[in-house]
Amino acid sequence: MALIKESDDLIIARKALVFQKAETEKLAAELRIANYARSLIEASLDPLVTISTKGKITDMNEAFVNSTGMTRKKLIGTHFFDYFTEPQKAREVYQEVFAQGSVADSPLTLRHKKGKLTDVLFNGSVYKDDKANVLGVVVVARDITDQKCNATKLNEAIVFAELATGIAEEAKRKAESATGIAEDAVKAKQQFLSNMSHEIRTPMNAIIGFTKVMLKTDLSAKQKEYLTAIKMSGDALIVLINDILDLAKVDAGKMIFEEIPFKMALSLSAMLHLFETKIREKNIVLVKEYDKKIPEVLVGDPVRLHQIILNLVSNAVKFTAEGTITVSVRLLNEDEKKATIEFAVKDTGIGIPENKTGDIFKNFQQASSGTSRLYGGTGLGLAIVKQLVESQGGNIHVTSKLDKGSTFSFTLSFQKTNAKAEMEAEIAELDAEIKDMKVLVVEDIALNQLLMKTLLDDFGFECDIAANGKIAVEKIHSKSYDIILMDLQMPEMNGFEATDYIRRIMHSEIPIIALTADVTTVDLEKCKVVGMNDYIAKPVDERLLYSKIIGLVKKPFPANAIAIEENTHNESKKLKCTDLDYLIHRTKSNPTLMMEMIALYLEQTPPLIKAMNKSFQSKDWNSLYSAVHKMIPSFAIMGISIDFENMAKKVQEYASTQKQGDGIHDLVQQLGNICTQACCELEEEFKRIKSANP
Repeated sequence: MALIKESDDLIIARKALVFQKAETEKLAAELRIANYARSLIEASLDPLVTISTKGKITDMNEAFVNSTGMTRKKLIGTHFFDYFTEPQKAREVYQEVFAQGSVADSPLTLRHKKGKLTDVLFNGSVYKDDKANVLGVVVVARDITDQKCNATKLNEAIVFAELATGIAEEAKRKAESATGIAEDAVKAKQQFLSNMSHEIRTPMNAIIGFTKVMLKTDLSAKQKEYLTAIKMSGDALIVLINDILDLAKVDAGKMIFEEIPFKMALSLSAMLHLFETKIREKNIVLVKEYDKKIPEVLVGDPVRLHQIILNLVSNAVKFTAEGTITVSVRLLNEDEKKATIEFAVKDTGIGIPENKTGDIFKNFQQASSGTSRLYGGTGLGLAIVKQLVESQGGNIHVTSKLDKGSTFSFTLSFQKTNAKAEMEAEIAELDAEIKDMKVLVVEDIALNQLLMKTLLDDFGFECDIAANGKIAVEKIHSKSYDIILMDLQMPEMNGFEATDYIRRIMHSEIPIIALTADVTTVDLEKCKVVGMNDYIAKPVDERLLYSKIIGLVKKPFPANAIAIEENTHNESKKLKCTDLDYLIHRTKSNPTLMMEMIALYLEQTPPLIKAMNKSFQSKDWNSLYSAVHKMIPSFAIMGISIDFENMAKKVQEYASTQKQGDGIHDLVQQLGNICTQACCELEEEFKRIKSANP
């Protein structure tokens, strides 16, 4: 029995041992799970905490400890809500977890004991025992401090960007407003000068005209002396008016520079001939030095060149009492396309103080306060010279020594050409055989009517007077005339309206010469557009008037022959309308880039020409504006004259407003022609560059 009992005890012991071992393994497994869970919890960079059903902390990870600045020992058993900046909100979120079982991304802020704040998103879920009893809540507070900071910075950046955009837009509006004001000011200035020119020149026309008429009559010596003084004063006043208007035109960017073939040597000789009498009177010597290597015919603006040299030589004559004036012209360099020439006017006159050489090119400036009193002048001549030179891409310099003399030198480039030079306008002598010329003078001022009748009577021409355009049209219906002299500013129907009516409604090609007191480009452009053949500025030079009348009647011009642009329609003397100097400069002579830009122009321009013509015909003003707007930037790139860019802007303006539409049809046609010609020239240039750079 004892032996059997011992066996039972052994069995019980063994079972106990097995149970103990199982429990130990179970505890070890639970410990491993707990350690694994702890390692997972601690691996989280976000604060993590467990909370009892009463809201007290039961456990946490190191991230939560760091966020609060408290030790684990002090955190255990404390209220969870106390570590947030908004405890009540934290309590509500906690309660929401119990009510719903979980909550996600509720924004809260953890408070460190030293005041540091950590922005978090509260994510919580209940945890239960085996019997589904809720034991508490597990909370993960995802740290979003950096994200929130970045979001704040992004929002600030957006706000600042929007603010900067607003400021930029406001600045743009102000700039556009300022540009508009400036453009309006320029227009107002131009209109003012136009009006003032007309108002001043109209009486001056009569004063100088009748003075010339009187000087042809029998006069006593005293009478002739007085009338000569009146004429000289009138001429001086006209020079002043021209100077001011020229300066205004250059300032406003309205100065037009022609490009026509001319013989420079002959042109300069004829111009210097004007000074021979004055030079002989002062007993000074004029020396001309001309470089024979200069090509015989060049393309440029001989009138503006004359104006520059006339001013410089006139200054030299004025300030030189004895000695020599030397005018030298030499070739600096040339290539296949152009020749660069240096002009110099050297005198042995009074000279300029060294500290004044920088001021003499400024408006109304002279070398000293006594210069104007002793020698006369306005101080505008050199200012105009400088602007005329620089507007053509040249430069001007002066060297001078007081009481020794001065040298003014400037350089200009001219295009080379194989074309023949245009004939200089010659002053025709009175032809006794031409006596049956019928002239209609359209002029509203009685004094000017009388003057024109007097001049035409001297020519032996028959003259009728019309006080305005309406009367002129009535006279043309009832009588034929050989030529019309048309004033521009008149009541009822002005000269532009009358000419437009004669050309468009009456379909008459009778030659019309504008009589204009306004020598600015504003009215001259209108003259061309409406179909006038030529113009003459008041005060009228009788010999020039006679020459223009004879020239037009003997050799009729086509309508619109007033401006150089018409030469682009004359195949026999068509000039190049493109100049690739700017393109060469911008591309640094890179042939590939040049060909690419030319190809782009050739690709985009023909469709724009077609769109412009089509939209004009269909009166689609938005499309017309858009097509012309796209044309304009290429004008400067391809070296097309600023005159055509100005034409394009006028078409744009008309497309925007549909106002002042006189001659718009002609402008659209000219733009199309010039762009077509540019395409032809650029195609040839493209082939040349390609063949030179295979």
